[in-house]
Amino acid sequence: MPTDVHQHLWPAAFVALLRAREAPPRLDGWTLHLPGEPPYDVAPSGHDIAARTALARADGLDLALVSLSSPLGIEYLPPEEADPLLAAFHDGALELPAPFGVWAAARLSAPGPDTGALRDALRRGCVGLQLPATALLDAGGWDRCAPLLDVLAELDRPLFVHPGAAPAAPPGAPAWWPALVPYVHQMHAAWFAFRAFGRPRHPGLRVCFAALAGLAPLHGERLVARGGGADRGRVDHRVFYETSSYGTRAVDALVRAVGIDVIVSGSDRPYARPVIPDLGAEAAVHALRTANPARLLGPTKGARP
Repeated sequence: MPTDVHQHLWPAAFVALLRAREAPPRLDGWTLHLPGEPPYDVAPSGHDIAARTALARADGLDLALVSLSSPLGIEYLPPEEADPLLAAFHDGALELPAPFGVWAAARLSAPGPDTGALRDALRRGCVGLQLPATALLDAGGWDRCAPLLDVLAELDRPLFVHPGAAPAAPPGAPAWWPALVPYVHQMHAAWFAFRAFGRPRHPGLRVCFAALAGLAPLHGERLVARGGGADRGRVDHRVFYETSSYGTRAVDALVRAVGIDVIVSGSDRPYARPVIPDLGAEAAVHALRTANPARLLGPTKGARP
């Protein structure tokens, strides 16, 4: 089952709710307004279901997993704002045709994570849960999200860690600044926080970090040098790394650090194109696109009930 574990596709009802908002996150036509980023002109074809279905088939996919765009910051909106948006996303995404599957999303604002809503989304067919990296940057974040992660562990479902909302860019920053600075920093910090705080609390949880975890595993030598332990060579085979926006050099470097068995293919469509890294063997492509995603997803393999 060739799989892309990281795509985004906004259902029509979700788009309508974003257009009805007066404050960010909001859509003005197809121009997206977020607090920490310059206005972004979304390509309508990127969220056209028929066009995206044909594109997924052209990419040779049997499964393309879509998720809420965590940089929108919807998870942290007040319940009366977040809940309708989350419901519209789940309802619409779960009705998408094959080859699409869905990562669930969860509200993180007060009064706290809604485990009942997560159970319902998983029961309806979501393959696992996506959380923004901004929710998992320290011990407190992993503790606050623990009830959600306990549900995943109980039901043997994976967690997908994705960049969250970006802070305001410095004056004069280029348009690519959020993707290259705060997004990468978030993923780097969330990976180290997982190692220090998340894994001890959730020893069996399968976790996938978007964007190769900001290349955090490449800092193993520095970790040892700074007192982080001598187990730099130990690979956690329940932690996976998704490839979006990276190519052969970065993927090859991460393979040298953690091995090929924990790298999974993801594109971040429609915001980036899929890249198949040249690792020298067809077996490597099969690992990234088929074998490794199957182990990440577990027994369900992304199938809906």
